[in-house]
Amino acid sequence: MTIIVTGAAGFIGSNIVKALNQRGITDIVAVDNLSKGEKFKNLAECEIAHYLDKHEFIRQVREHILPYQNIEAVFHQGACSDTMNHDGLYMMENNYQYTLDLLDWCQDERIPFLYASSAAVYGKGEIFREERELEKPLNVYGYSKFLFDQVLRRRMKEGLTAQVVGFRYFNVYGQHEQHKGRMASVAFHHFHQYREHGYVNLFGSNDGYGNGEQTRDFVSVEDVAKVNLYFFDHPELSGIYNLGTGRSQQFNELAAATVNACRAAEGKPEMSLKELVEEELIRYIPFPDALKGKYQSFTQADITKLREAGYKEEFFDVKAGVDRYVKWMLENLA
Repeated sequence: MTIIVTGAAGFIGSNIVKALNQRGITDIVAVDNLSKGEKFKNLAECEIAHYLDKHEFIRQVREHILPYQNIEAVFHQGACSDTMNHDGLYMMENNYQYTLDLLDWCQDERIPFLYASSAAVYGKGEIFREERELEKPLNVYGYSKFLFDQVLRRRMKEGLTAQVVGFRYFNVYGQHEQHKGRMASVAFHHFHQYREHGYVNLFGSNDGYGNGEQTRDFVSVEDVAKVNLYFFDHPELSGIYNLGTGRSQQFNELAAATVNACRAAEGKPEMSLKELVEEELIRYIPFPDALKGKYQSFTQADITKLREAGYKEEFFDVKAGVDRYVKWMLENLA
């Protein structure tokens, strides 16, 4: 039984491939665009059966000529995730139309389809529940994800031939994101800032939040992979689900966790946030004008629906998840 993972050399995709490998599953077709060649490193530690270029994959899907029998599932993680990319033509073709073509093919072939949506569909809202009236994307990236979710809602009313699940990822961090550049997680950037400069920067006060007090639902990519595989194990479940921890934590907490994990590796004692600020190991910079009015100062996934679907595992909090991530970066990137 073959499993297809798109965006397989990317951040979340490669972690799904790794999680499948940990189950002993290696008959995996990895689909990606390796024009950024360094992404191959994310797959180098994984076992796959075949690699297929994204454009060739799309051609074969659209012509219904993929040469694989008994495809068990498609994990569709391939997308442009750059929220600052305002090229609507590219974003809608790459994120919306590509996903729609895959959905149509999977429904025709009765193949379970698990895809990446995004918490960006909620925009600056303060209630993060999977309901249409709460969805107001701020950019074309968020709109591309929102529009496809709307398609799924209509298709579910009409009746599906196979499982379709959309995951609204919140702020994901963890191993294999080093190729993402400025779109990598704050934890990734803090790790490298601290290693290079001996301190980390956080945004100062804005939008009623004090220095570093903006809060997000930070979710470890390890948990994201676990949730994807839970739904893979339950093909009777379809729908759109928030994928976060259900817990909102300050950027201050994330920065403190990152610095303290680095200090622990240096044999230095843990410090409180107050001490880290006093010692200028955490510093605050003015909030950028370019982001004012376009920035989510608060996110927190309502995971009621996820829990009702039977997912019982606890999620890593920032301290535990970042500790694991920093150890991985020290072993693999430092």
